[in-house]
Amino acid sequence: MAAQRRNLIQSHQSWTDDLPLCQLCGVGTAANCAYGTDGKGTQSHPNEDGHLRFRGEDGCFLYGVFNGYDGSRVASFASQCLTAELLLGQLNSSHSDSDVRRILTQAFDVVEKSFFETIDDALAEKAHLSNYLLPHNENVSFHQNQKVQERLKELEHEVSGGATAVVALILNNKLYIASVGTNRALLCKSSSDGQNQVLQIGRPHSTDNEDELQRLSALGVDPARVRQAGQVAGQSSTRRLGDYRVKFNYNEIDLLSAAETRPVIAEPEIHGSQCLDGVTGFLLLMSEGLINALESAHGPEQANQEIVAMVAAELALQTGLEAVAQSVVERVKRLHHDVYASGRQRATFCSRHEDMTLLIRTLDYPLADGVLTPTQGGRIYPVSVPYSNSQSTSKTSVTLSLVMPSQNTLTNGTNTASTLEEGTPTPGQSPTATLQSTNTQTQSSSSSSGDGSLFRQRGSQAAQPDETGRVPPYVDFSHFYRLWGGDHGEGPQAGLGPQ
Repeated sequence: MAAQRRNLIQSHQSWTDDLPLCQLCGVGTAANCAYGTDGKGTQSHPNEDGHLRFRGEDGCFLYGVFNGYDGSRVASFASQCLTAELLLGQLNSSHSDSDVRRILTQAFDVVEKSFFETIDDALAEKAHLSNYLLPHNENVSFHQNQKVQERLKELEHEVSGGATAVVALILNNKLYIASVGTNRALLCKSSSDGQNQVLQIGRPHSTDNEDELQRLSALGVDPARVRQAGQVAGQSSTRRLGDYRVKFNYNEIDLLSAAETRPVIAEPEIHGSQCLDGVTGFLLLMSEGLINALESAHGPEQANQEIVAMVAAELALQTGLEAVAQSVVERVKRLHHDVYASGRQRATFCSRHEDMTLLIRTLDYPLADGVLTPTQGGRIYPVSVPYSNSQSTSKTSVTLSLVMPSQNTLTNGTNTASTLEEGTPTPGQSPTATLQSTNTQTQSSSSSSGDGSLFRQRGSQAAQPDETGRVPPYVDFSHFYRLWGGDHGEGPQAGLGPQ
């Protein structure tokens, strides 16, 4: 079985080719980038992220984002194996919440063990060759030594690496989130009063997570040293898939040497179920690289609100979810680069970014109608996306004009599992007036702009279209035309401007 799995992963065949992709989500990606002194970026390694988005039977949907490191092998393997462990008959609508959580936990365990099975032979060969090169082995020639060293490098490349994961499962219209590591899941709900409630589901398993530090402390690891180091074996995550070095050789790692048992684990933290009946909004799954790029540019204080604001803005502009997700990733990428190029205070945090992945799954949320124009029923709202934070030297904001779908494309709903009345905006109401932020441990209200508004309707003085669908001009360019004519030796009536 181990040999079959190894051959399969090396052949790049997929275990899940016959499963249908979910059409209710979109994925955007960007490769890692390091900036030079001239501001130009270069990619330092192939993209190591992975994702999955499948529709199973019985109203089951599975999504995931995987942040790989030291290669993409673990991320790629996990995305395929986890899908096979969950969507090939293991889940059905009769399962209870406890059943689903148990199946999710078992699936992660199988993924971890299965991956290590695929590298068993390589690890055995690596151990044999390492013993072959014992010091003072007079039976090994220089040429043999060189060949063995090259083979050892190949084997190390084959077996090394790991991945963190955030997985979302929707079954019976209930949402379950399973996470290992430092990726992030956000659930945005649009309420009937025009507010967006942002729920961060779970906390990252990192060196500043108090629960994780207590878990490590119970195993004999000094939490103060872990917090000070900020990393465990080169990664900020305290839970991860793969990474045989930290899983099997943790006693040889100084920071973890006192542990009584394996300190870095692949056991997921599972949140759910969250009922989605009547919920209007969207679910976001993000890789650590995307989160870090945004937080490096503006600080962590409003990162969740900023990414939700970007998604809401693109949903109002784009007609496809793939375009929405990619546009948001490109926004974060440009923002990160612009902060670096600005030379301002946070520029030092933005010299490079890792691979970025964003998965968006809409929940009864209307996309922009590509047929409608601002004069054919669409309503225009300026959107303030505040790219600022308390540590910046200056506060800036970007204002975009968005065309929202006409009123008859909106559908009202009620979330019976929430204390808020959920639904899309009612006619005549701004689609999003306030952005609230909560997480699974604390709940607080926080807006994404200083005055608490994300979307704001134009004032009553806004020009109305005439019978031809046009609005009167509201910018006078006559002075520009006069200056242009003077500079080019032409009179003010030389053909420029409206005739």
